[in-house]
Amino acid sequence: MNETLDEQSRRALVSYRIERSDETIIEAKLLAGDGHYNAAMNRLYYACFYAALALLVANGIATSSHAGVKTMLSLHFVSKDLLGKEHGKTFSRLFEIRHSGDYDDFVYCDKEMTDEYTPKAEAFISQIKELLKQDNC
Repeated sequence: MNETLDEQSRRALVSYRIERSDETIIEAKLLAGDGHYNAAMNRLYYACFYAALALLVANGIATSSHAGVKTMLSLHFVSKDLLGKEHGKTFSRLFEIRHSGDYDDFVYCDKEMTDEYTPKAEAFISQIKELLKQDNC
């Protein structure tokens, strides 16, 4: 899909994904504040996922799955030190937590986990926004 976007559409989609990322991080904080830690961790993952999608779209990299986003992010940005390894680890761990929460039984996230990953997710998103600024997106 990304290959068929004209420049205006690509910029609009990047902007939309970043907006979704920003909204979703707020949702995560609200959920955590109400003690809904599993849902908060899910939203932290999606906040990062939307930011990652924005970066991939901005660079014309197409994906069709969550695993594809993780792979392309690692291949094109983490391995080239454009996105720090700590950010790659954060995204991978949030991916695992989200997947486990969606498909496994007896998964329980807690306050400590959300307290640990909220600033990591915010740093991940912030770094992606910096990369997008460098690309003039």
